[in-house]
Amino acid sequence: MIQRIQSLWLLAASIAAFATLKLSFYSGNKLDATGLKQFSSLVATTNIFLMILTVAVAVASLVVVFLYRDRKRQLLITLATAVVSVISILLDFSETKKFVEGKIDLTSVVSFVIPVLLLLAAKGIWKDEKLIKSVDRLR
Repeated sequence: MIQRIQSLWLLAASIAAFATLKLSFYSGNKLDATGLKQFSSLVATTNIFLMILTVAVAVASLVVVFLYRDRKRQLLITLATAVVSVISILLDFSETKKFVEGKIDLTSVVSFVIPVLLLLAAKGIWKDEKLIKSVDRLR
């Protein structure tokens, strides 16, 4: 389970997704109810839908590590999780439109790393599946 490189990629993706709950994606000034500018930062917990997607990506990445006996399902769930993480990034960008002025934070890199880690894990799962199929042909 942990001996496979994709397990490490999946664990790293899960840790990164949980980290985005505290690390800011964007920071700047928003207009409050009185019309004054107020500094705030965009984290995954500011929007309930964004928080649900982020937690889903983190939990799915962690659960997929333990599906090593069913590689086809593991690959499917990993690719679906990668799509959800990209949707989460797009939702982050749509939330930045609520700011009057601001900038993307350096810690937003963590959000962009998650789909890359998931795709690296999918590549490792695919290689394992091809290896098992080739060994079955030899039997």
